[in-house]
Amino acid sequence: MNYNFDSERPIYLQIIEIIKNDITSGKYNLGDKIPSVRELAMTFKVNPNTIVKSLYFLELEGLIYTDRTNGKFITKDLELIKKYKENYLKQKVNSFLKDLKSMGYNKEEVIEILIKECN
Repeated sequence: MNYNFDSERPIYLQIIEIIKNDITSGKYNLGDKIPSVRELAMTFKVNPNTIVKSLYFLELEGLIYTDRTNGKFITKDLELIKKYKENYLKQKVNSFLKDLKSMGYNKEEVIEILIKECN
């Protein structure tokens, strides 16, 4: 896969988002082993140090963990994944609503449009 990174944001943060989305979308299952640093660096076409930094922050968040001799794995904590998904959705919805409000839409108009689009 070819990734087009946004030059306005650090690549390691964008890689974190991609891996988080892979986890929450089900590409990775709970407890799955993730590819090695070298494999991820080749996949993303970035320096391995960038991958190390991304994985470090994912581990701090608890989304991955290290098994000393076997590599890095996706958390087995389903509640943590659910919490991340919920927070992600809230961020997207808030951003969406903020954009609509700046365009002059009110709450009732947004609800009406969402109801129509969901049916």
